[in-house]
Amino acid sequence: MFERPQERRSHLRFDKVFTVYLSTNDGMMRGVGRNISARGMFVEVRDAVGLGEKLKVTFAGEDGTEMTCLCEVRYQVALAFGRKDGREGSSRGVGLRIVAYETHDDAPLLLVDRERVMH
Repeated sequence: MFERPQERRSHLRFDKVFTVYLSTNDGMMRGVGRNISARGMFVEVRDAVGLGEKLKVTFAGEDGTEMTCLCEVRYQVALAFGRKDGREGSSRGVGLRIVAYETHDDAPLLLVDRERVMH
């Protein structure tokens, strides 16, 4: 049989589905965050986002707290598939590298270690 590839990621990943809000140069959009780590995340989005683009991702907790991070688009994924009912379906997402975290609106960004991480 096939051997399972060795995991190369060094950071613990949190595999949960959660709503995020992305602020881009073109405006704001809602996304579905998945598979987040200390250095990056995957977000399902409706519209394409350019490779290398910098954007802000805001997480909103159920208690009203928010956290925002500055991210860079590292890769894009587009998937087309057939549904059981015969119609076409599709999904799109982006892999993001977290560059910095906002601590307060009036404070500078808290930079993340500049180690090169591929997501």
